[in-house]
Amino acid sequence: MVEPGEAPVPLESGKFNLETRGAGCVLHAWGTQVNIVRRLSAIEDERPHAIDVVAVSFGARQSKLTILDRSRARGAFERNVEQAQFRKFLGRIIEREFGGWKLKRLTSAADLANSLSPRYVRGVLQRGQACWAVIGVSEELGSSICDAILTTGLIWLDQVRRQQRRRFCAGLRVFVPVGRGSLTANRLAWLNRSALGFELFEFDPRGELSHVDEQDFGNISTSLTPCRSTSDLGDPAKSWASQLLANLNVQSVPATDGLLSFRVRGIEVARASGAKMTFGLDSDRPVSERTLPHLLELTRELAHLRSPNAADETNPMYRQYPERWLESEVRRNLRALNIEFDRSPIYSSVPAVAGGDRGLIDLLACDSLGRLAVIELKAGEDLRLPLQGLDYWLRVKWHLDRGEFSMQGYFPQRALSQEPPRLILAAPALAFHPMTETILQYLSPQIEIERVGLNSDWRHGLKVEFRRQGAARLA
Repeated sequence: MVEPGEAPVPLESGKFNLETRGAGCVLHAWGTQVNIVRRLSAIEDERPHAIDVVAVSFGARQSKLTILDRSRARGAFERNVEQAQFRKFLGRIIEREFGGWKLKRLTSAADLANSLSPRYVRGVLQRGQACWAVIGVSEELGSSICDAILTTGLIWLDQVRRQQRRRFCAGLRVFVPVGRGSLTANRLAWLNRSALGFELFEFDPRGELSHVDEQDFGNISTSLTPCRSTSDLGDPAKSWASQLLANLNVQSVPATDGLLSFRVRGIEVARASGAKMTFGLDSDRPVSERTLPHLLELTRELAHLRSPNAADETNPMYRQYPERWLESEVRRNLRALNIEFDRSPIYSSVPAVAGGDRGLIDLLACDSLGRLAVIELKAGEDLRLPLQGLDYWLRVKWHLDRGEFSMQGYFPQRALSQEPPRLILAAPALAFHPMTETILQYLSPQIEIERVGLNSDWRHGLKVEFRRQGAARLA
């Protein structure tokens, strides 16, 4: 038997009883460490290895309870056991380190209505009329889950502030495994800490806790590779490029390594430098007069499969890399995002941000006054968008403050403004996650943020449906 946020309870012969009572039944389970009674009123779902039922405790608290066959659902069972063990481990640490504070029951139960993931353990520390929201993550869940803790943490903080209106909510305390706090510390440096406190702690396997000093917030590790100018193509590559670009669906995009990239709605089909050109989706084949027809046929076929009017929208080539397709539309019509953008170069993923599962496109542009703009593109709903946009923004600001963009050859012939970059979050209007505004309200007011909602049929051409500053909500 598994209840959300609780340790699984074995139902063993002689250690549980099930009896009808009224319109439902009562389940009583006991053992050396457990003795619980639940009234079961309805079955919500049935699966080959489990059933979900509506359960009510004697405290009249209603929840969903799952009865599963452990031998056939071992993965889910073991995950619940691990989370239960981590809750106890984290609870002992917090109660030991914060004497005088009362820790309310920790939980990792999923709360889909409020986008609270079961991967994170949540609770509230209380003392008198003050409280802190707390959140922690187990090392067993891996680095990507640890890195994403602050997104759920800010949503939890907002919920605690609403639920604890009679208390002063001092802020959020975050607990991560030792060595996993650097990204969270970078992000904490750019939260609105004038209004709330944000504290970061790392714990080791023995339960020893260390406080990450605020002086270490924002000490990012980032590098900026030199931008090599794209030289003019020579023959025969120049001639081949002209034939490629005769297809209006092909874009040429200068890359920072000096190569010229040729793309069909975001997918690269060829690369050129000097007099040489290579092509292919999965490998580099040299272009020659003999292979040029193969390149042109590949381009035509890809443009057909990846057409806004494609007959088969389930084709993998149509569905693949939607963010790259959206990027190509933005490059064609950057002024749709902002009238001040000029024809200066647009760079992608410079500086690069670690994490191969970001699912975002990072663009760096410059307006007519020399001010940089960080543009985060997402083709679908993603709760991580605000803080992943922050990751890229803080790296751009870091290098801008040190004059490195000009020194490394970016935006040649432009005098860059030292004003902090703007952050533009762009996605289809209906694809912004409902918790986006909740997260954005906790970012530093020093960051000028604009949300741009695009038309849902952006593949047919880019239009702006709405613009909102920061955490401003839609009417």
